[in-house]
Amino acid sequence: MSTTAQERSSVAEPPPLGTGTAPAPEPAAGTGLVRGLKNRHIQMIALGGAIGTGLFYGSATSIGMAGPAITVAYLLGGAVIFLIMRALGEMSVHTPVSGAFSHYAFENWGRFAGFFSGWNYWFNYIAVSMAELAVVGIYVNYWMPDVPSWVSAAVFLVLITAVNLINVKAYGEFEFWFAIIKVVAIMAMIGFGAVMIVRGGGDGEAGLANLWAHGGFFPNGIWGVVTALVVVMFSFGGVELIGITAGEADNPRRTIPKAINQVVYRILIFYVGAIFVMLCLFPWNQIGEGGSPFVIIFDRIGIAGAATLLNVVVLTAAVSAYNSGLYSNGRMLYSLALQGNAPRYLGKLNKSGSPYAGVLTSSAVTAVAVVLNFLFPGKVFLYLISVALIAGIFNWTMVVITQMKFRKRIGAAEVRALGFRMPFYPVANYVVLAFLAGVVVLMGFLPDFRYALYVGPVWVGILYVAFRVKTAAERRRDAAVQA
Repeated sequence: MSTTAQERSSVAEPPPLGTGTAPAPEPAAGTGLVRGLKNRHIQMIALGGAIGTGLFYGSATSIGMAGPAITVAYLLGGAVIFLIMRALGEMSVHTPVSGAFSHYAFENWGRFAGFFSGWNYWFNYIAVSMAELAVVGIYVNYWMPDVPSWVSAAVFLVLITAVNLINVKAYGEFEFWFAIIKVVAIMAMIGFGAVMIVRGGGDGEAGLANLWAHGGFFPNGIWGVVTALVVVMFSFGGVELIGITAGEADNPRRTIPKAINQVVYRILIFYVGAIFVMLCLFPWNQIGEGGSPFVIIFDRIGIAGAATLLNVVVLTAAVSAYNSGLYSNGRMLYSLALQGNAPRYLGKLNKSGSPYAGVLTSSAVTAVAVVLNFLFPGKVFLYLISVALIAGIFNWTMVVITQMKFRKRIGAAEVRALGFRMPFYPVANYVVLAFLAGVVVLMGFLPDFRYALYVGPVWVGILYVAFRVKTAAERRRDAAVQA
């Protein structure tokens, strides 16, 4: 197939199974989501979503909770995320569609599950996007301290929205190079930091001894590591973007398994490796939260130009993560509209195949972050990531349970024919669900995260009421048609 034909091939999703659903809007004539994403795009989109604020800014919070033992928390959290990704990957390879979470829940679990899964994922990434925008101003203030953080947030909001209205191949290239910048920078920082650790640097403070010289490797005990898992799990949110890209991958049955298997260990290297180096370069108990800890450390140890360069990288990382979030939200609203679970206008595409209605709607809601930065400068980050985390846990729980229902629906014969299967099924599913439930319990012990435990049930209630209103309206409409 030629490149042009390949990029323009339609990937309109099959209607979800079930009865009584509203008719889905058709894509605009001659358009549709297009398979323009290569394996390198998909991997970098997932990395772009996961390697962002959680690492470059939020790591200061998690390090303060666990000390050097935070590396253990990242290893444990990474293992759980890998199992979640394999559960999602099994369904994505079998049925590669855009808006994966919602479609799979709808098809394998039921109408409300699909409705809830799709809207909750959208809500999750609205919160994530707001969190990314909330810290953009902090990075800009490193150079221009007089510029209000809300102004910086507004500028990048408009810029990234414009990028997401371009065709998906252009978006994929943009995100690929955005992600490449931070990946190369992290690898360079790891290498450069390793040399400093071996040779000594920062007035003699750099060295492996920093891992145990300031209260031990577990300065706050095992409890510090356990509670730090709350922040760590937020950091890993974003890798599931691979499932959203399935409908626009040029060869999903080859690229999705490869991307899932590679992206998880790469994130572990980037997170664990980068934080390990950072902990060796400077005492963990002197890493503050007044900006990116990476930038602050290199600024303090007096490496000319390094802090400025790193600030460029962390700013790029935040913008890249927001870019990935807006991409996924536009596609999720598009998928919900096709299911009849969202207003019909959200199923509209522009001439290049971008779901512009979903992108613009998501961007408009995300603009609330600009207002929050104006009203509460410097105070909204932890509140936003707590909301994002509870919504993310809902997402991951839905993925794991849906995969179990998917297995039962397709039957034993088709399960044996699957080319990409969830390992250790079903034991791994129950282990993951128990772990996620434990994280929710831990949130209750952390004041900055506790209020999300109130937001979560309220959000579930809102979605349930919205679903009941929607189905009641459908029944009245059907009755009027039949009358």
